[in-house]
Amino acid sequence: MNRPVSGARITPGGWREVGPFVAAFARIAGRVQGTEPPAVFLTLGRHRRLFWGWLHFAGRLMPGGRLSRRESELVIVRVAARRGSAYELEQHRRLARRAGLSREEVAVVEAFGEHPGLSERERLLLRASDELLADQDLSDDLWTALGESFEDRERIEIVMLVGHYAMLATALHALRVQPDQPR
Repeated sequence: MNRPVSGARITPGGWREVGPFVAAFARIAGRVQGTEPPAVFLTLGRHRRLFWGWLHFAGRLMPGGRLSRRESELVIVRVAARRGSAYELEQHRRLARRAGLSREEVAVVEAFGEHPGLSERERLLLRASDELLADQDLSDDLWTALGESFEDRERIEIVMLVGHYAMLATALHALRVQPDQPR
């Protein structure tokens, strides 16, 4: 993917642009992550109504979804790598480590491989992520294989998780949201 070198198209908002609740939320999120307040929140927060709806939806997928945090992070890192999203990768490398993935596992997933320590269920998640991103669909064979390891609600969640983080990667790229600096 061709990456232009430029600053943010919409700069992260301050208290006046995003309001006290988004500003406080971003400040807390930054402290938890060990970064400045995340630019994703302060940029998307400029559209407050959309921000809160998006945040609620995103929270239902991760961390509030049916997949384990490890499984969700595995998918998110793969999507971020496939979409070339430096912002998502920077955020979710840390989150993946907290969720139990080793540095080596994260590196292999980022390089579009399958680490030998991954379970069959985790390998299916990577295959599904790759296929959804490439084809915007899942083959019948992969859908059946997923059904052997995941219940229907989890399969719906897999499709939505991949789609959501692909959409977010597009927004972050188009808006040129810059990776957050460590505190």
